[in-house]
Amino acid sequence: MTRRIALVLALALALLAPAGIARATTTDKATVLASWTQPTPASAAAWNAARVDRGPWADYGFDWSTDYCTASPEKPLGFDFSNACWHHDFGYRNYKDLGRFPANKDRVDDTFYADMKRVCVKYSVLVRPACYSVAWIYYQAVHVFGSVSFVRKADLDRAQKLKER
Repeated sequence: MTRRIALVLALALALLAPAGIARATTTDKATVLASWTQPTPASAAAWNAARVDRGPWADYGFDWSTDYCTASPEKPLGFDFSNACWHHDFGYRNYKDLGRFPANKDRVDDTFYADMKRVCVKYSVLVRPACYSVAWIYYQAVHVFGSVSFVRKADLDRAQKLKER
């Protein structure tokens, strides 16, 4: 009887304890991270909502820091890839922190490309090819080199010409 009472009390205290007392496990963090780094609109929306309201995720210890598009412009030719770069940095930094970066790099890069294409689709059909061209250049830079700092001015100039048509 005493054990049952102790068990009931322990469960009640666990349910009544304020959120945030227990640190999320590595498995929990990896699961959430995987759900936020998929190349889908729903995944991007979930990550962005968490980025805006980080409080509920504090126990996970996510690294939200960013240098955006590193040494490349965040808004090449006026196309705002800032959030896509931040999402990409988030994936890289947190998978490195978990020691699971190599297994997830390609998907994080694919998510980056999908995020940029979602930016491009908002432009008129006349301007969209230039945006897709820049998105492809940025994607190739991170996919091959791991950084968008390898984007060449000549590549951006070529996309600018597409935009001016």
